Amino acid sequence: MIRINLLAAEREKSKKKAVTLGTTGQKLTVGCSLILILAVLFIGWRYWALTRDSNQIDAEIAAAQQETTRLHSVIQQVQQFEQRKAQLQQRVVLIEQLRRGQTGPVHMLDQISKALPPMVWLSELKQNAAEVTIDGKSTTQTGVSEFVSNLEASGYFKRSVEIVSTQTESMPLPPGELVKFTLKATFQQPGDVATPAVVTKSGG
Repeated sequence: MIRINLLAAEREKSKKKAVTLGTTGQKLTVGCSLILILAVLFIGWRYWALTRDSNQIDAEIAAAQQETTRLHSVIQQVQQFEQRKAQLQQRVVLIEQLRRGQTGPVHMLDQISKALPPMVWLSELKQNAAEVTIDGKSTTQTGVSEFVSNLEASGYFKRSVEIVSTQTESMPLPPGELVKFTLKATFQQPGDVATPAVVTKSGG
């Protein structure tokens, strides 16, 4: 009688199936592990890249803020400089005006004194801004005309000097006549005096 050991054959089949199933499961596990590792690596790389970009952007923002602060300080300094410059210019103009105001009367009196011819003297002098009124006396009418000519020739009085009035009165001692006169002239500041043109005459 022949006995066939079917149980042993079935065991062999079961072992083969178990080995096959075990190999497939291992492959699946390894694949899933690789995918998980790659995902973790990608996420880590991406996080590192974003962190690096964020740090770079923060550094650029900080640099821009520092530059903005520096430029704001420069703008303030420029504004302060402009204000200081304007103040200094105003002071220079004021000093110049004061200087002209101080030297004007000095030059005016000096030129009037130089323009006085002999036997002409002044009794009163009034000034209203640049307008000057001169009262005086002369022993001759010619002296008055010469005084006017001298004032105009000085260059410190605008042409022409006006003779407002002349009045002749008798002088008892010594016997003679006096000419009372009133002049009006416009004084010009020394800085406003124009240089007279030199006229050359060609010989014939």
